[in-house]
Amino acid sequence: METIRNIFCVGRNYVEHAKELNNAVPSSPFMFTKPTHALVKADGQAIHLPKGAGAIHYEAELVLYISKPYEKGIRVDDIVDKMALGIDFTLRDIQTELKKKGLPWLRAKGFKNSAVLTRWLAFPGIEPLKDTDFVLLKNDAEVQRGNIKEMIFDPQTLIDFAGEHFGLGPGDLLYTGTPSGVGAAETGDRFTLKWGNDVLGTFSIE
Repeated sequence: METIRNIFCVGRNYVEHAKELNNAVPSSPFMFTKPTHALVKADGQAIHLPKGAGAIHYEAELVLYISKPYEKGIRVDDIVDKMALGIDFTLRDIQTELKKKGLPWLRAKGFKNSAVLTRWLAFPGIEPLKDTDFVLLKNDAEVQRGNIKEMIFDPQTLIDFAGEHFGLGPGDLLYTGTPSGVGAAETGDRFTLKWGNDVLGTFSIE
C-alpha cells in the first residue's frame, strides 16, 4: 500500500443517511479523522473486527486520493489523481454513548481495520463521476448505492473545507460520506464494492 499521510472522513453527507440515523442534516461539512492503522485493503481476504463492542456498522464511500498540496482556488480535477471505494466501519453502540457524553468519536471510528480501501482507479474528473453509481453488496445482495450527485456537499466543497481548515497534501485520503442503507456487519458476511459494474474489492468478516 502506498504511503498514506492523513485520513479525513466526512459525516452525514447524504440526506437520507442522516435521516436514517436520526441526525440533523448539517449546514456545513462535518469531518473527523481515522489513524492510518485503521487502513486495510479489500483484496479478498478476511478482516478481523472487534469482539464484544456491540453493533459494528458498514458505511460504503467514495474515496479520493490527494496528489498535490492544497492551495486556495485549486480544482478537484487538479488535486485528485485517483479514486477508490472504501468502508468506514463504525462501532455504533460506542459511538452513541460517546455522542451522549459529548466526547470525540475516535474509539468508535478509529479502531484497527475500520478503514477498508479497494484498489485504485484513475480519477476521470468530477463531471464523469456523476455518470456512475458506487454499490456495496453484502452476501451478494445490494445494501447501499450512491452517486456524488446526491451529496449534500460536493467534492469541491469538501476539499476546500478540509484544505482551508486542516491542510491537504500528497498522500491524504478523503472518505466522502456514505449513502443510506448502513447496517450491521456480522462474522461470515462477505462484502463486494463496485464502481458501476466493475468490482474494485471484496472481503469477508472473520
